[in-house]
Amino acid sequence: MKAFAPSELIITPEGCIYHLNLKPEELAPIVITVGDPARVPMVSRYFDQIEVKKQKREFLTHTGRLGKQRISVLSTGIGTDNIDIVLNELDALTNISFAERRPKKETRALIIIRLGTSGALQEDLPPDSIVASSHGLGLDSLAAFYPDSKAIRERALEDAFLEEFEEDAPPYFYASAADESLLIRLAENLPKGITLTSPGFYGPQGRSLRLNSALTEVFFEKVCYFQFGESRITNFEMETSAIYTLARMLGHRPLSLNVILANRLTGAFTRNYEQAIDRLIRHALERIEQIDK
Repeated sequence: MKAFAPSELIITPEGCIYHLNLKPEELAPIVITVGDPARVPMVSRYFDQIEVKKQKREFLTHTGRLGKQRISVLSTGIGTDNIDIVLNELDALTNISFAERRPKKETRALIIIRLGTSGALQEDLPPDSIVASSHGLGLDSLAAFYPDSKAIRERALEDAFLEEFEEDAPPYFYASAADESLLIRLAENLPKGITLTSPGFYGPQGRSLRLNSALTEVFFEKVCYFQFGESRITNFEMETSAIYTLARMLGHRPLSLNVILANRLTGAFTRNYEQAIDRLIRHALERIEQIDK
């Protein structure tokens, strides 16, 4: 395979990948992703030590150690477009030789755990509860740009979604699954379900302020009752499906855990944002510390 051109694999003069501003040795084998850069120190304050602090734009990374684990916590910003950047660059840091500009002969699988915020789509999931995503169902076109996604997508779920929603289905959608082992280890006692991933916060999630959304009341009624095997649609957010799809195409192990800030059916919102986030972080770190790779 010929070397990647400088326009395709952009490495800075300091030897860092372009957007994340990281060198390969600065990335740990376990990566926690959060949306908000302010949430990075909320995670890393629990580390026993911090080795690396790097930032460029919205991408802030702290790499350190918690017990026996080396962990990087990285802010992605909002949306599947940012996840496209983050996942491709995480993989480049791990599985491409920067010196040769070619894929390494032996690849390595990262553990990628999203700790996010979300809106519940079921009445029995109140604010401050934590939901694990068994699947990500993307309501955007990202997967269409990656033909290899066909090999890892959950076609049975996609077909069931189309059959149920028919003309109310968005023009693009795709589904992919969590890493089953991580789902068992980190979410054993948590409610689990299908997470809808949207390319926006207002219209694409059915919010209408001065502009109407194409997602109708009928759509949300169907969401409440949709069932795929033992799985139901539990929540709405903006990153999970892209993380699952890109990670699985690249051979990495993804899991998304989301704390519910708002319940879209009851209209309730958390009374203490920071406390809710901290509970999610502590839940995840206690279990990540016990992971035997």
